Amino acid sequence: MRKYCACCASSTQPLNVENEPESESESTLPGLLERRIALTPNAEAYRQYDSSLQRWVSHDWRDVGRRVGACRRALRDEGLPAGARVGILVPNSLEHVCMDQAALSLGLVPVPLHVIDNPESLAYVLADSGAALLFIDSAARWQLLQPLRAGLPDLKRVIYLGGEAAGEGIARSLAGWLAAAGRSDRDAAGAVAIDPGALAAIVYTSGTTGRPKGVMLTHRNVVSNLRSILAAVPVLETDVFLSFLPLSHTLERTAGYYLPIAAGACVAFARSVSQLMEDLTVVRPTVLVSVPRIYERVYARIRESLQRRPLARALFALAVRCGWARFAQQQGRQPHVPVALRAVAPVLDRSVGTRVRAVFGRRLRAAVTGGAPMSLEIARTFLALRVPLLQGYGLTESSPVVACNTPTDNHPESVGKPLPDVAVQIGEHDELLVRGPNVMVGYWQRPQDTAQAIDVEGWLHTGDQAQIIDGRIFIKGRIKDIIVTSTGEKIAPVDLETAILTDSAFDQVMVVGEGRPFIAALCVLNRRRWEEEAARLGLDAADPASLRSPAALAWASARVGTAARSFPSYARPRALFLMVDPWTIDAGLLTPTLKPKRLAIESRFAGAIGDLYRGHGITH
Repeated sequence: MRKYCACCASSTQPLNVENEPESESESTLPGLLERRIALTPNAEAYRQYDSSLQRWVSHDWRDVGRRVGACRRALRDEGLPAGARVGILVPNSLEHVCMDQAALSLGLVPVPLHVIDNPESLAYVLADSGAALLFIDSAARWQLLQPLRAGLPDLKRVIYLGGEAAGEGIARSLAGWLAAAGRSDRDAAGAVAIDPGALAAIVYTSGTTGRPKGVMLTHRNVVSNLRSILAAVPVLETDVFLSFLPLSHTLERTAGYYLPIAAGACVAFARSVSQLMEDLTVVRPTVLVSVPRIYERVYARIRESLQRRPLARALFALAVRCGWARFAQQQGRQPHVPVALRAVAPVLDRSVGTRVRAVFGRRLRAAVTGGAPMSLEIARTFLALRVPLLQGYGLTESSPVVACNTPTDNHPESVGKPLPDVAVQIGEHDELLVRGPNVMVGYWQRPQDTAQAIDVEGWLHTGDQAQIIDGRIFIKGRIKDIIVTSTGEKIAPVDLETAILTDSAFDQVMVVGEGRPFIAALCVLNRRRWEEEAARLGLDAADPASLRSPAALAWASARVGTAARSFPSYARPRALFLMVDPWTIDAGLLTPTLKPKRLAIESRFAGAIGDLYRGHGITH
């Protein structure tokens, strides 16, 4: 019997998710789009806010097809050979989708770039990939790259979405570029036959410990991952995704962009991260693909609002207790909910749960989270309040999803079970190994790195330590990120940092201690919270010296100690260095995916770290 995603009840047929011979339209990404347009031409495909009209505008699949065709005609006129790289430096939008699809349909290779990256990092990716064409969000952004133009000899054309370019040169506006290609409807003349084994993207890693590497993903890699996801987590044609993770992030590309095409769902593009909370309540998505930081921020706001309201705090805790008992019973991990909790649960859910769910628009049926570890306390809280968190695991190198929890089998301490067609095993040093059709073909122009990442048997070495219990994967930490103190204790820094960041007083945290006698932490304070606390302590928040005062250190140390209370004593920071200026991408301290560049941060604050270990600033 053939198995489909949940939308098989409709008159259309979704992506084949079993190991049956696949049609040509199901084997490549442009084939999936063509198939979707043919199946549901009038269904809503994308929703985008038009600032000139001050309203959200919908586009059906037929309109998407027309727009892709126009981009394809213009791209064809550039005369780029199959396999040429096309850089896309445009925020999540219909324009990004259309250029990506047009490039794919001509056998070109998209190279998605991080829109918040600095010019030097962008130029590195463009040069390393040998991009021949760049689709960029504005003429002003292109002007920022102009001083680095000499290092981009392969770049022959730049297409900018908005503004006007001074002197133009190789730059053209999108409108002018499309108009020059004419208005012929002979879209098929521009399409080419695509081999499923051809590259569908070169996606660059974030580069936390060195230069980013270009991950080569084929059509077969991505489509196989889509098929496996659909077999594990049903997606409906009536679903609405809210897209806000950048499309340069592989999780968003696969699960938030290509997956809705395969299933026929609608994608609404969030206006910005700063407007995300408002967009959630307006769009009211049914599926949200996110990273843990969004849930951490909501959780921190909830905790902050309850801080000075003991009765509300007690009711919230009781609501979480009741909800967790209900969730555990539904998942088959608890025989029954105690009578007393069952009696008060409906009232507590109405007074507490509905308010929390309202933050996400009240319609969520799948809140997928990945890309970083999530605090168990936060996951338990949201699941108890019926926010359907589904934590998963993956890497750019695996297209990216390896495993995920599902609505009917959700164990939040784990990242779920491997997807169908994805094999896993534990190797040396407890390293998680992955093998399957979703694993990359290698790193762009880096054969030695490829050989280190994928062994002769085809196993991808993830660099993550894990356990597999009852078929579920439990991630223990990064092999290279484990801190070993001079006393021989081993600490996973990401877990500790994640715990500290549940406190809204801290915006950014990085712990150190490799080869040193104890753990210390560099903490970026939330500026507003610090100003409030400084006033209470009688300190001048504008004076940097106030951050070194015993009172400030004692206050921050107490909060860190509370957040890290579940860790053994040797893993809790014994010294802190406080600051209020955030680490930024432009300063070279964060990757475009907002992960700390550990080596860069340690180098920048080497003096302060040295002081901590000379006995200065130790708080207890």
